[in-house]
Amino acid sequence: MAAMDFSDEDLDSLSRAKAILENPGLAIRLASLVGKPFDQVLHFLPGAARGIISQATDAAIRQCLKAALGTLGGKGEGRRPRNDLHKFAVGLTGAVGGAFGLGALAIELPITTTLMFRSICEIARSEGENLEDADVRLQCLTVLALGGPTAADDDAETGYFAVRAALAEMVSLSVSELAAKGLGAPTSSALLRLVNRVAERFSTKVAQQVAAKSIPVVGAVLGATINTAFMEHFQGMAQAHFTIRRLERRYGPAAVEVAYGVL
Repeated sequence: MAAMDFSDEDLDSLSRAKAILENPGLAIRLASLVGKPFDQVLHFLPGAARGIISQATDAAIRQCLKAALGTLGGKGEGRRPRNDLHKFAVGLTGAVGGAFGLGALAIELPITTTLMFRSICEIARSEGENLEDADVRLQCLTVLALGGPTAADDDAETGYFAVRAALAEMVSLSVSELAAKGLGAPTSSALLRLVNRVAERFSTKVAQQVAAKSIPVVGAVLGATINTAFMEHFQGMAQAHFTIRRLERRYGPAAVEVAYGVL
C-alpha cells in the first residue's frame, strides 16, 4: 500500500537505488577487468599486504574525516555532480598505483579515497542535502561502508537498511558529541567508533581493488581502469543512498522502507 502513494518516477528511482545497493557487484567488475574469476584474483594478494591495506585504509578514512569536518559547501540541489572529473582524477592515481604496485598504496589510497569522498559529497548535495550539516557530512562518510557484507557481518547485517541502521546510532552519537564539543574535537569516542567501523567495511573493497592491481601484467593503464571502476562503484552507492534519503524526506522513512521491501 505504501508503494501506491509514490509517483511512478519516484518508484522508478527507488527501484534503481535498490538494484544498486543490494547487488553492488564490485568484485565481479574488477574480475572482468583482469580476465579471471575473483577467487583466483585474490590469490595474487600477498599475505603481508593485509597489514599495508589496513594501515592505508585507516589513513584514508581519517583523511576523509578531516574533509568531513572541514568546509565542503552548503546546499545545491540540482547542481550536477562532477562525476566524470572525479573518475578522471582517480584514474590518474590508479595509473601511479598500477605502475608502482603495492608500495604506492600508502600514498595513493588516501588521495583516491578523498577524491571519492568529495564526489560522494557532490552527489549528496545534488540530491538536496545540506553539506553544512554535520549529520550529512558523516552520512557521506558512511557511504564508504556500503556495498556488500564483510567477514564480520552476520546474515542480519548485510542488507542496505540493516547496515544503515547499524551505523545510524554511531552517526547520531557522533553528531551529538560534535555539537557539544565543536568540530575541532574529532577524537570523540563515538566518532572514533564510526571511523573504525567504516574503515573495517571499506577495507574489504580496498582488498578487492588491490588484488586486481596485483596481477603482474596490470601496469599503469589497467591500474587507471580499476580505479575508475572503484570510483564508479561508490558513486553508484552514493546516488542510491541519497536518492533514498530524498524520498524519505518526501514520503517518510517508514513508507520508503516498506516500498523498498516490496519492489
